[in-house]
Amino acid sequence: MIQVQLKLRPNQALDAKLDEWLWMLTGVWNWSVRKIENDAQGGIYYTPKDFQNILAEHGKKMGVPSHTVQGILAQAHTAWVRCFKKMGGKPKLKGQRNKLNSIPFPDPVRAPEGNYIKLPGLGKIRFHKQELPAGKIKCGRLVKRASGWSLCVFIDADRKPIEGSTGTAVGIDPGFRDLITLSNGEKVNHPKELQESLARLGQAQRGGNKKLVARIHERIKNQRKDRNHKLSLRLVKDYSVIALSKDNVKGMARVYGKSVASSGIAQLRSMLDYKSRAGGVRYLEVNSRNSTRICSACGSLTGPEGRAGLKVREWACIECGTQHDRDINAAINIQ
Repeated sequence: MIQVQLKLRPNQALDAKLDEWLWMLTGVWNWSVRKIENDAQGGIYYTPKDFQNILAEHGKKMGVPSHTVQGILAQAHTAWVRCFKKMGGKPKLKGQRNKLNSIPFPDPVRAPEGNYIKLPGLGKIRFHKQELPAGKIKCGRLVKRASGWSLCVFIDADRKPIEGSTGTAVGIDPGFRDLITLSNGEKVNHPKELQESLARLGQAQRGGNKKLVARIHERIKNQRKDRNHKLSLRLVKDYSVIALSKDNVKGMARVYGKSVASSGIAQLRSMLDYKSRAGGVRYLEVNSRNSTRICSACGSLTGPEGRAGLKVREWACIECGTQHDRDINAAINIQ
């Protein structure tokens, strides 16, 4: 299954109609979340199929396709199932600060004709033309972002294999100053997309332009995603074994803030995971405990430690005298 995002170009009337659908489906979501919670307190539980059909006739009254309403009900039911199984938190109600921003289309969608695609209840919608993988579109989802509407289509097709691995292994150490450091000594610079846009972002925030603020955040997100896609693809093509340091990214972000969160290491980790499977590459996540302190030459614990030791970027082992670069040494130990 492959997900492809199509950038839509709806006219003004269609855009208003989609906003109206979102408003009505927000009420469906809130009602379903409350109903499952209240009925569960009374010992009443629903199967997924029964709950999807609980509002069988309401689609016609709202002017929304019935299967789209069923898709929202299925989402709420799945969210509560995950909560009951301790796999996720309690589903939250949607409102002004936590808006519903997607419309599901759980049924198969017809293949596009040129740069137009037809959706139930909406007719043909124009999109920025792009090549799609050959296969049947199993379902779709309209998503409203700051830059406009996008259609996420899920195509029943095989992912193209990634070729070009050289048969070598590499260790990767994520960092603050550099994005990642490889065990062969290569350092990938941090583009710092967030820091580059901070001045414009602050100007928009002080001016109270919420739409512009959201658009800038989306652009930063897209830049980070594009960078991680290109970097992960290069690593999978160049190496047959990839070992990445398994750091507690959330915990580090709480301590060091933007310098960690803006790097997108968790996103890079997930991309390396699925692209390694497509390229036949072995991907490992290695415990990073003491990877900085251990001398990669003799194995003794003589390196800098603690927060105070973060400013030490180069050090010499007191046991064997080997001179180390902090990040390169950690990457070698991870490998």
